[in-house]
Amino acid sequence: MQYLSVTETAKKWNVSERSVRNYCAHGRVKGAFITGKTWNIPENAEKPERSNNKKEQPITLLEILQEQKASKYPGGIYHKTQIDLTYNSNHIEGSRLTHDQTRYIFETNTISVEKEVLNIDDVIETANHFHCIDMIIDNAKGALTEKFIKELHRILKTGTSDFRKDRFMVGNYKKLPNEVGGMETALPEEVADKMKALLTEYNGKEEKTVRQSVH
Repeated sequence: MQYLSVTETAKKWNVSERSVRNYCAHGRVKGAFITGKTWNIPENAEKPERSNNKKEQPITLLEILQEQKASKYPGGIYHKTQIDLTYNSNHIEGSRLTHDQTRYIFETNTISVEKEVLNIDDVIETANHFHCIDMIIDNAKGALTEKFIKELHRILKTGTSDFRKDRFMVGNYKKLPNEVGGMETALPEEVADKMKALLTEYNGKEEKTVRQSVH
């Protein structure tokens, strides 16, 4: 199978490159998949017909993620979000899994290792992370709560060595002080009140952005 780029496909279909990317992101180009930031489009793929009924097509990123999650669509924005978000999040926390290994776990639920020692916690947390992202997508329209955040933490750490440590409060707030990257964090007795204040402020916003969610 030969594949074309977005630019080549746009010229072939006589449409803008943006239209081609939208077709692919919406799962309307059969066989198209994304590698890194590049769409690979089968050379024999047919140009999608324009739909006059806009309600039939997802119009927000969340709707696209939910649609592709439900259909298990390979190579789309849901596929990319799962792999990239999991890899980068875990990498920040010290995971040594590569982007390719993360992708392989997501796509096949297996991992191939040759002359390499992997940390079991890295593999378990990666698989758990995929589940957490699915939960976030499924519950994205609801209010963000302490209970939901704690449940995400419990799922993320289930089966890891931290899960077996009494001092590591899986699914709950910490009981021991800690530092992150040399920076001081809230004391254990301050966490509950600070989280309540943060969630009240966040949920009170009419429009929430990715930047607000990160910070």
